Amino acid sequence: MTTAPPAPPPATGVRATARIHAVADGRGGTALPLLAGEGPLALRRTRGREAEAGVVLVGAMSAPLGGDHLTVRATAGPGARLALASAAATLALPGRAGEPARYDVELDLEDGATVRWLPEPLVSVRGSDLRVRTRVRLAPSARLLLREEQVLGRHGEPPGLLRSRLSVTHGGRPVLDQELACGPGAPGGWDGPAGLAGHRAVGQLLVVDPAFVQDPPPAAVLGEYAVATPLAGPAVLVTALAADALRLRAVLDAACRVYDR
Repeated sequence: MTTAPPAPPPATGVRATARIHAVADGRGGTALPLLAGEGPLALRRTRGREAEAGVVLVGAMSAPLGGDHLTVRATAGPGARLALASAAATLALPGRAGEPARYDVELDLEDGATVRWLPEPLVSVRGSDLRVRTRVRLAPSARLLLREEQVLGRHGEPPGLLRSRLSVTHGGRPVLDQELACGPGAPGGWDGPAGLAGHRAVGQLLVVDPAFVQDPPPAAVLGEYAVATPLAGPAVLVTALAADALRLRAVLDAACRVYDR
């Protein structure tokens, strides 16, 4: 007589996916045949600039909590133009069982598509454990503007554990694959002189633009704690540190005005 293996423990936390599909409407604009949110991931259409379709992610409840797994999945068809944003900062909060939370963003851009992914900051709250994974796949003539801002703790509190990975391919070839870990439990030195050096806000702006093939941007120092690094792809990555979210946004906004052609 054999004994059946024990059943796996039931999953805890919320599982939710927001799905967005943008297509060129044939009249110089962009249509959204798919706009569907679940649970805490509510989606609202907004007015974009010029031929863009705008979408705002609105948090319908507190999330991500420990144990949650949230996914934002967006595709842009040939020639579509899509602007994605969030209505407010995302707070990574601790859960009851001490499990990590996951937040995945998946962007797929076909030929001639343009996507601007400009969410509000992610705040790592004390006691939280969040793993963020962003994957972007671009066709050779697609264009991307992507901003990430991460704030370590609310005012006057230490951060939780935050692990964030960004991987981007262009025409099937890797452009960028990097990972950041900070907070309690992160590898040693994350807050030292070779890491964040005591800063509470870290961010980056990634621009992938076919125009950079003929006119690549040079490497540049954009401030005391901000640099621009050209990448093969063609792309440029701006990385910045700041004392708080407001100062970080000012640096990245200035960089956006330079590289968002």
